[in-house]
Amino acid sequence: MTAVKSPDSLGFLFLGGAKRVTMAQMLKEACAIRGIDCSITGYELDAHSALASVGEVVEGTRWSDPTIFAELDKLCESRRISVVLPFVDGAVGIAAEFVARHSSTGVFAPVSPRQEVDRMFDKCAAAEYFERLGLPIPATYRIGAPCGKLIAKPRYGSASKGIVEINGLQKLYELQASKYLIQERFDNREEITVDCYVGMRTGQIAALSPRLRGEVSGGEAVRTETIADADADALARRVLVATELRGAVTVQLLRDLDSGRLMVMEINPRLGGGAVASVHAGVDLPGLIIDDALGRPLKTQRAEPGVETVRYLADVVFYPNKD
Repeated sequence: MTAVKSPDSLGFLFLGGAKRVTMAQMLKEACAIRGIDCSITGYELDAHSALASVGEVVEGTRWSDPTIFAELDKLCESRRISVVLPFVDGAVGIAAEFVARHSSTGVFAPVSPRQEVDRMFDKCAAAEYFERLGLPIPATYRIGAPCGKLIAKPRYGSASKGIVEINGLQKLYELQASKYLIQERFDNREEITVDCYVGMRTGQIAALSPRLRGEVSGGEAVRTETIADADADALARRVLVATELRGAVTVQLLRDLDSGRLMVMEINPRLGGGAVASVHAGVDLPGLIIDDALGRPLKTQRAEPGVETVRYLADVVFYPNKD
């Protein structure tokens, strides 16, 4: 991946980052510390998005639209975009393919190749991959096996939508199994999110920041606290080495509190919605993205445990145009 050509000015394009106001502010602050001018542009279905409070939001098309790359081409040229950041699952593959098409022009995105990220968003394919790599995961249910406590997750789902708890054969028979990843369920558990950053060119693991997911809304943590957990650090590092993923990676872990067993739930190959907690705790994810984009050495980051963040609602007002 070619480094961004201009070290004096960076234009960031947020894909699906309509609500990522704090992260945009953090990127601006990280640029200012480095003496770099910064602009934020969002690409959304609706221009009236919260991100408009800190940048420009351009109304665009869906990720599945065949014109998406032509749209992004025009946008990157007109807004002088040099860094593309995806914030929702559907945008990650788009960002990966877009920068691959611009590999010689210096457009940067902290994401792995499209084939790798697409595999992470197919839960069945990802579970099979983790098993091949020897990573610990909840046991995947095979048809014909005894039916205990199970959980069924939509194969291509996100944000915890459509999850079904199974306690007997009748519920299992009601599902179209090919559309779900069905695994053993742990009712007495804790979920740990590890915010990670891996150098795009070097493969250096520059950040590992575990945090507990507290209150969750819409599949995202709205209350989260950084923790010190050597086992979570070790498993996340093992995951990153085994998968060779790059850039911003969110590793979701599950601990069975009855046995102490720690397992991989899933991997989101992008910045997590609660990643600002890790930044507040001392892991400079915006700075790592900027330095990686510019081809600069990455400083290893360590989070302070016990830093809790709580998300709250705020209003952005859009007035009608006046002559």
